[in-house]
Amino acid sequence: MTIRVLIADDQSMIRSGLRLILEDQADIEVIAEAADGTEAIRLARRHRPDVCLIDIRMPGRDGIAVTAALAGPGVADPIRVVIVTTFDLDEYVYGGLRAGAVGFVLKGSGPALLVEAVRAAEAGDALISPQITLRLLRHLTPVAAAPARPLVPLSDRELQIVRIIAKGLTNQEIAAELFVSLSTVKTHLASIQHKLGVRNRVGIAAWAWESRLHGTHGVPDKDL
Repeated sequence: MTIRVLIADDQSMIRSGLRLILEDQADIEVIAEAADGTEAIRLARRHRPDVCLIDIRMPGRDGIAVTAALAGPGVADPIRVVIVTTFDLDEYVYGGLRAGAVGFVLKGSGPALLVEAVRAAEAGDALISPQITLRLLRHLTPVAAAPARPLVPLSDRELQIVRIIAKGLTNQEIAAELFVSLSTVKTHLASIQHKLGVRNRVGIAAWAWESRLHGTHGVPDKDL
């Protein structure tokens, strides 16, 4: 099945770049582009894309207002929105997520993460850039939170990857650090998600922080 995407960004070069990245994938098609927030809402409601990629700073209505209009709590038939921006200010991150965004990706995160975010959004999942995930967890994870026990104990390699994810590294960076292939990293991530009962790397990172595995001296319970 082809994932239909709308791109909204006030810079034509950015829109062209995003289109090239996405349409290089056999399962993704860009069906519309918008140069401002008002146009983004109009085109999204007209074409009903599977996923909208929305910039934060745009003329007319900004990305948060567009997200609220398309995916907010009061929207009867919401459209999945991933915010793609250069700016990772807390007010944008929290504002976008509260407005209904299912993803928040920095433009400098690379093509692979962008594609992954689109696919995650279409599947009803969420993906946030690792750098942003790290900061969110620092703010939101309770110090005394009790981590859930994995369904199956994690292997030493899986615990190693969990710690790296909690530091905010991408899949490509994990592969480089461990000297393994990207496909091997993805296989480990799938296993970790299954064992922890979480749906994405955000859930893995949250578990790592709750388990105190985010620091260099974090030592997991021997039964994990």
